[in-house]
Amino acid sequence: MSIKPIHNETDYDKALERVDELMELNPALGTPQSDELEVLALLIEKYEENAWAISEPDPIEAIKIRMEQMHLKQKDLVPYIGNKSKVSEVLNRKVGLSLTMIYNLAKGLHLPLEVLVQPSR
Repeated sequence: MSIKPIHNETDYDKALERVDELMELNPALGTPQSDELEVLALLIEKYEENAWAISEPDPIEAIKIRMEQMHLKQKDLVPYIGNKSKVSEVLNRKVGLSLTMIYNLAKGLHLPLEVLVQPSR
């Protein structure tokens, strides 16, 4: 068993090929092949998490996406943010979200707090 870290797509492809080979063998648990398969699966999973990580959306983009999904207009955000001009300022990134706005948007638009509390990009 010669296992090494996965640093790039070439290493990744080789690891996937080896996993395919080991899967064909259908090794019994506790065998060297089974152990190699388990370690490779962990390395592949870690590489995929790092290489293709999906980051949380920007809070303003998340609000805009939810508005589109729910067919909302800017005026529909007034109950969550304040008056029409405040909604416009928030969506145009002229002012940040306050804690009250974050709470109201999370509750009213069913957006995760983790997304809304991030700094805008």
